[in-house]
Amino acid sequence: MGACVLIALAVALYGLSEARRDPAVRRITLPLADWPAGAKPVRAVLISDVHFGNLAMGRQRLGRIVERIDALKPDIVLIAGDFIAGHTADLARASSADLAAGLSRLRAPLGVVAVLGNHDYGTDVAAVLRTLARANITVLKNEATRRGPLAIGGIDDIGHRHGDIPGTMRALASLPGARIVMMHDPDAVRAMRRHSLETRLPDNGPRLIVAGHTHCGQIAVPGLGPVLTLIDHRTTFRCGVSSAGRDKVVVTSGVGTSILPIRIDAPPDLWVLTLGPAATRPEP
Repeated sequence: MGACVLIALAVALYGLSEARRDPAVRRITLPLADWPAGAKPVRAVLISDVHFGNLAMGRQRLGRIVERIDALKPDIVLIAGDFIAGHTADLARASSADLAAGLSRLRAPLGVVAVLGNHDYGTDVAAVLRTLARANITVLKNEATRRGPLAIGGIDDIGHRHGDIPGTMRALASLPGARIVMMHDPDAVRAMRRHSLETRLPDNGPRLIVAGHTHCGQIAVPGLGPVLTLIDHRTTFRCGVSSAGRDKVVVTSGVGTSILPIRIDAPPDLWVLTLGPAATRPEP
């Protein structure tokens, strides 16, 4: 029994240290259709699942992550939801002022654009929105915005039935530019395709779709894979880069943790997305 306790404690401490490590920086160059003529490529940084307020994400670690993002000199920052660890008490304990202060230090000429996640709706969502407003973050709730050469649509959280996919697609189609769809839960990708078939709504593809939520499993058994994927479509959109028809999907592991403040074989990450016309070359 004593040995089992020691092993469990060692695993927990290792998992906490992995959860608190600096996020890996992953890079990809993605040519996008409908890139405005003469517009320069855009460097976007994608993060998700901050989950501020638990042992893996406090003021100091958030500050390091923001510094790391700013050092990448992004043109725009995209945040795919879940700012809070999950309960109203987490928001109070973490201090919304600390969260706003940390996120407000993000520097990007085209701004910071976000969607909400299921944990944000599990708290006082109005308080979350006020916090993000203080940090000058634009939150898209089934809306679209134009940022430089990009037209960005944001689908609200489908887990709490706030997502309006047809409404978001209509808003996105009304804007010129290369199209990006933001969502928290990548299961919304399947819902997007189903809505297109059922309603004959134009899919306006090809697009870039960005999401989080899965934590790339968060806790994985080496050689066996993730213990929990957090999505219904358990493999295709679990982690990393994949395709959905003509669309390209990027799912980040996120920078925080959910439920348990540990990660095993599923490191936190952020993505640097170099976006441009068809001839765009990868950054050196």
